[in-house]
Amino acid sequence: MRTRNFILIACLGALLFLPFLGRVHLFDWDEINFAESAREMLLTHKYSFLQINFQPFYEKPPFFIWVQALSMSLFGVNEFAARLPNAIIGIITLLLVFSIGSKLINEKFGWIWVLCYIGSFLPHFYFKTGLIDPLFNLFTFAGIYQFVLLTNLENLKASKNYTRAVLAGIFIGLAILTKGPVALLVTLFCVSFYWVTVRFKPVIPFKCLAVFLVCGFIVSCAWFGLNTIKNGPVFLYAFIERQVELFKNPDAGHGGPFYFHFIVLFFGCFPASVFMFSAFRNDTAETYPVLNMKKWMIILLFTILLIFSIVKTKIIHYSSLAYFPITFLGAYGIFKLWMSEIKPKRTLAIILIFICLVVSTVIAAIPFIGQHINIIAPYIQDNFGKAALNADVHWSGLESLVGIAYFLLFTIGVFLFFRKRLKIQGAALLLMAGAIFVQCALYVFAPKIEVYSQKAAIDFFIERQHEDCYVAVWGYKSYAQLFYTKKNPPTDSTIVNDGDMVFKPHIPKPVYIVTKVDNTDAVNGFTHNQGFRLIGNENGFVFLKKEAGK
Repeated sequence: MRTRNFILIACLGALLFLPFLGRVHLFDWDEINFAESAREMLLTHKYSFLQINFQPFYEKPPFFIWVQALSMSLFGVNEFAARLPNAIIGIITLLLVFSIGSKLINEKFGWIWVLCYIGSFLPHFYFKTGLIDPLFNLFTFAGIYQFVLLTNLENLKASKNYTRAVLAGIFIGLAILTKGPVALLVTLFCVSFYWVTVRFKPVIPFKCLAVFLVCGFIVSCAWFGLNTIKNGPVFLYAFIERQVELFKNPDAGHGGPFYFHFIVLFFGCFPASVFMFSAFRNDTAETYPVLNMKKWMIILLFTILLIFSIVKTKIIHYSSLAYFPITFLGAYGIFKLWMSEIKPKRTLAIILIFICLVVSTVIAAIPFIGQHINIIAPYIQDNFGKAALNADVHWSGLESLVGIAYFLLFTIGVFLFFRKRLKIQGAALLLMAGAIFVQCALYVFAPKIEVYSQKAAIDFFIERQHEDCYVAVWGYKSYAQLFYTKKNPPTDSTIVNDGDMVFKPHIPKPVYIVTKVDNTDAVNGFTHNQGFRLIGNENGFVFLKKEAGK
C-alpha cells in the first residue's frame, strides 16, 4: 500500500512540475544568473568555482550549479534543463513529506501534507523555477528533521542518536554547499530555541551536537576548504563580505518593511497559512512525537521570520524554507478538523473564502486591465513601466476563467469541508483547486508577463547569437545578455565586459547596447558623442549600435 502511494505521489509530482518548463524564457535576475553560471561551467570546464561573465562569482557556493550543469549536459543549454532540477527536487520533496507524515501519524495525514504543499501558491510555484532555494530548503529541512528524530530517541540506543547526528551534519553541510552558512545559522538558532523551551535540559547530548558540527564541517569543506587551499582565502573573504552586505543593506533596491515576510508567507502559502492556526492548540490525545514535531516546526517558522525580517534585503524566496513548517502545520490543522478533535468555526470559512475571493478577483481582473491599459497608466510613475505597458499583448478576456474557476472550486471545497461527512473530500478539493490554479495561471499569464517585462530584450539578444559582436546592457542590471547571446570566453584578456568597448576607438567588431527609456541622458550621450545610432525601441527597451572601426 505504501509503495503504491509513493508511486502515485511521484506521478502526481511529475504531472504538476515537469510540463511546460521551457514555455517562457528564464527571468532576470536569479534564474538567468544561476543558469549562466552553469553554462559557463560547461563551456570552460571549470567546475571548482563559479563564474559570471567568465569572472569569479563570489555570491553562491556551487552545488546547485553543478546540478544544473549536469542537467544541461544531458538536455542542452535551455530553459527546460535549467528548471528540470527543481521539478525533480519537487517530486523528492513530496515523497519526503509523505514519508514523514505517514510515520508521524498515518498515511492519510501524509497525503494531506502533500496536498497542502502542492495546493499552496508559492510552495508549488518554486518547483517550476530555476532558483537555488528548493534544493537548499530540502537539505536544510532534512537536516533539522534529524534533530526532531534525535529529540524523540531518548529511550533508544546511543548509536541511533549518533546516526541522526551524522545525517544532520551531512544534510546541513550539503545545504551550506548549496547556498551558504545560513543553513547552519538557522539550524543552530532552532536548536537553541528548542533548548530554551525544554528549560535547558540536555535533550540533545553534547557528543551528538559535536558529531553534527564535525560532519557538517567535513561536508562543507569538501568545497570551501579545498577551494581556499587551491585559490587562497580571496573567495571566502569576498563571500562573507557579500553576505554581510545583504544583511546590512537592501540589495539593488530589494528593501522592504520588517513585516515583509509575514505578508508574503501568509498570502503566498494560502490556504495552508490559514489552516495552520488550527494546529497551534495542543490536545491531550496528541502523542509526544506529534507534539515534538509541532514544537520544532513552530520554532523553525519563528526562526525564519526572525532572521529574514532583520536582514535588510527583502526578496520573496529568502523565507521559502518556511514552506515546510507552514504546510505541516496547515496539514495538521486540517487533520485535526477532519478528525473532529476541534470544532470548525464559521470564522475559518469566512476567512478562507474572503482571501480566495480577493485572489480570484485580482486574477480575473488582469485581462480586463490588459485590454484597458489606460486605466492604470496614470498611476505608473517611471517611463520604462509606461512604455512596457504598451507591449502588444493579446487579451481575449477568457483568461479571467482561471480566477473564476479557482473561486468556484475552492468555495465548493470549503462548503464540503464544513459538512461532517465530507470533510476530507472538501479538503482535497480546495487544495487541488490551488494546485490547478497555479498550473493554469503559469500557463496563461507567464508568457504575457514576460512580454511586458523582458521579452523584447531577450529576443534582441537571441538575434545576436550568430553575430560576431559585443553586447552590453547599460543603466540596469541583467544577466540575459550573457545567457541568450551564448557569449563565449573573451579572446582578449584585457576586455572583461563588453561594455568596456563603448568608449574605445576603432573597435574590431560592432557593439550593441541595450538600455531603457529612462536613461535618456545615456542614450543622447551615446548617439551624439560615441558614434552609436538608434536601431530600435520596443516595450521600454532602447537598442543602440556602433559599427566596427569607429
